[in-house]
Amino acid sequence: MSLRLLPSLALAVVSAPVILFANVAHADFRVCNGTPNLVGVAIGYRAGDGWISEGWWQVPASSCATLIEGELQSRYYYLYAEDAARGGRWTGDVNMCVAENEFKIVGVGDCFARGYQRMGFKEYDTGRQGSWMVQLSDAPGTQEGQN
Repeated sequence: MSLRLLPSLALAVVSAPVILFANVAHADFRVCNGTPNLVGVAIGYRAGDGWISEGWWQVPASSCATLIEGELQSRYYYLYAEDAARGGRWTGDVNMCVAENEFKIVGVGDCFARGYQRMGFKEYDTGRQGSWMVQLSDAPGTQEGQN
């Protein structure tokens, strides 16, 4: 009787690591802060309701934050970030709305008339990858995305 149970136990032990590791890998949009200062981050994207911008994620020095959890649904995402200590900014040419405090704003037009500020977000073409990471750095030209 114990001989019949042995193959079943071996199968369970071999299968268990596969199940455990399958849950470890997550698809998401992450931002990593390679600076010595706290950075505030906002993201923009197209959704069923239209254009959405949301923030602020506070990303401490030398750490990462997940802005969107799960498989990415869009090809293009837009990012704006500010260095809390020195006032430096990571910007781009795509204007979207932001607010002083935590926000989720539908639409990118009439920012000032709706009581928001307008900031330039940088576009990231994820190429329809399931996950993406942006590294923010003090060094010029190192603000690039990776999958």
